Amino acid sequence: MRVLVVKLSSLGDVVHTMPVVHDIHAAYPDALIDWVVEPGFAPLVRRVSGIHSSIECAIRRWRKGWWTSGVRHEWGQFRDALRGERYDAIIDFQGLTKSALVARIARGTRFGLANQTDGASHEWPARWLVDHPIQIEPRIHALDRARALASRALGYELMGPPLFGLRSQQFEATDRTVVFVHGTSRDDKLWPQESWIEIGRRMAAMGWRIALPHAGATEKARADEICAAIGPACEVWPAMDLDSLTDRMGATHGVIGVDSGLSHIAVALDLPHVQIYNFPTSWRTGPQVAHGHDHQVSVEGQPTPGVETVWEKWQQVWAKFQQAEQR
Repeated sequence: MRVLVVKLSSLGDVVHTMPVVHDIHAAYPDALIDWVVEPGFAPLVRRVSGIHSSIECAIRRWRKGWWTSGVRHEWGQFRDALRGERYDAIIDFQGLTKSALVARIARGTRFGLANQTDGASHEWPARWLVDHPIQIEPRIHALDRARALASRALGYELMGPPLFGLRSQQFEATDRTVVFVHGTSRDDKLWPQESWIEIGRRMAAMGWRIALPHAGATEKARADEICAAIGPACEVWPAMDLDSLTDRMGATHGVIGVDSGLSHIAVALDLPHVQIYNFPTSWRTGPQVAHGHDHQVSVEGQPTPGVETVWEKWQQVWAKFQQAEQR
């Protein structure tokens, strides 16, 4: 069986789709699974156990220069690569017009979402651009939505908790390190800077080292300020690509982070993790006990969760992780 996964972006959505690869292989061990994805996320997709190949689709960049010969040439190469195989099933997990049109270029039977689910993007033309639109219950976690769509498209029963299959380099940080994922693309998801400083000082007092990744000048400036206030136990990581960042984070001992793509990678890497939400939306994207995440939790609060709450949850997840390691 050949299966084509269409999930172009964004980072968190790509991560939430990863478990379908394991699910499909559990039902069809010899399946060959290709994945169409934006180039920025392709290195992450290639790390998923069971992926046959990733097909890069730079549709965001192509839109800005569609009339140029270079973009037309890239588009032609992409189209030829996509049509180079005939698929038994092409599954559009994104539910947008652009993703459904990409699915239509490929050769094979197409499946997709018939409806919008709570908090997720969906465009009505998408259901008419696939051969078999599939109805999904409206209130569902993003991860469960992807798993349900794949199982109904391919006719298998879901078994057990989700397994992401995301691999990182196998090496260990020499010091006990926790990563603070402080950056996000939306300012209303940020956690107050003074809260990061307070919890960082508590971590340092207990012998932890703190690492701060960043993307862009604004996040770098915030990371520098947080790090300076915490003291010598804290370091700001250099700028790095997603590939390197996944390896670097995978070698640490845990993550505290806001609702962002990096925090979802932490979940996929099975790191002890506290995910911070300023809105009551963790039910649809955050780590859940039902998914087997005993040492990963979501914390909600308005306008933001308090330091004491986050600190208490971190102590709980770290204790659970240590207990599991001792078994």
